[in-house]
Amino acid sequence: MEAQFAEAKLSALLLTGLVAFATLVSCNTEGDILYKQKVAWEDPENVMQTWDPTLHNPCSWMHITCNNDNSVIRGFVECTHLRASDSSIGRTEKSPVPLYGSRLNGSIPATLGKLKHLISLDLSNNLLTGAIPASLGAISNLRLSGNNLTGTIPPSLGNLKSLEILELRNNALSGIIPASLGDIETLNYLDLNDNMLTGTVPLEILSRLVTTLDELNVAHNDLDGTTRKSVTRVTTVVHDMPKTSN
Repeated sequence: MEAQFAEAKLSALLLTGLVAFATLVSCNTEGDILYKQKVAWEDPENVMQTWDPTLHNPCSWMHITCNNDNSVIRGFVECTHLRASDSSIGRTEKSPVPLYGSRLNGSIPATLGKLKHLISLDLSNNLLTGAIPASLGAISNLRLSGNNLTGTIPPSLGNLKSLEILELRNNALSGIIPASLGDIETLNYLDLNDNMLTGTVPLEILSRLVTTLDELNVAHNDLDGTTRKSVTRVTTVVHDMPKTSN
């Protein structure tokens, strides 16, 4: 009997150790992803100075918020952007100085898509360049406005089934607006203002205006039948004004 008890106790200890090891590996993996991002970016204001790869996990770093399982759920979010309902997700410590508007320079790494629990990412008003990564996990709040991003809007963003806010204004994005964005049933705010988008606003997105989409801003683009002078056309849609005949 004692032998069986000792064996059961040993098994329990091994299981606990494996769970702890798995948690540690997961945290370190997320820390590695974020640290590689730090190394790749120019950070003139040194706002990522606490991103120390020798720490146990990135949850103690400034501008990073984790849930109760020590998984990264928010990166670089500004206090004023948080909803009241965010307190139900887990720990909700806020960074005293956000990376919003910190003159970060570099591209957005595709490896951010490996942060599977990331729900909010705010990199607005920096100097970021390059394309928007095609995969960004299970994110629900994506703000990349006011950078120098180029390329097209990835149609794969339509796979972000929890996405509520998508802000891409004031960049240099080109190409068409993906119809797949209309597949996101949770989307309630879409701001594509001041880019170089062409084509038309897909009907799949316009149809969302009668269901979940509260605001759609596509002003200051090169969409068919419009000029780059903006005017509010209806209360919930901001679109370029129609061209006038000469």
